[in-house]
Amino acid sequence: MANDLQSRVDAMFARDKLWAYAFVVVLWATLIFVYGSLMPIIPDTGVHIVILVSGVIVGLFNTISIVAMISHYSHDRKFIYELDIRHLDERHAPR
Repeated sequence: MANDLQSRVDAMFARDKLWAYAFVVVLWATLIFVYGSLMPIIPDTGVHIVILVSGVIVGLFNTISIVAMISHYSHDRKFIYELDIRHLDERHAPR
């Protein structure tokens, strides 16, 4: 049972980590798309620089926060995911 629980914890953590990294990729793709879409309609070079710098800052802060979240989940995965699995099992148990 403990080995099964550990494999379920590992599977949930791997799935969450995959979704988190996918979100980072989509975030950066969206920021690049928005910047590319705005370039032709903004004539001022100074505004281009401000938009580029602010987009990079937003992307970096979000990327760093997601990496920190994954690191936290990695350290506390046993507590976090075992509790989730217990609640899921209780919800799906026959009444």
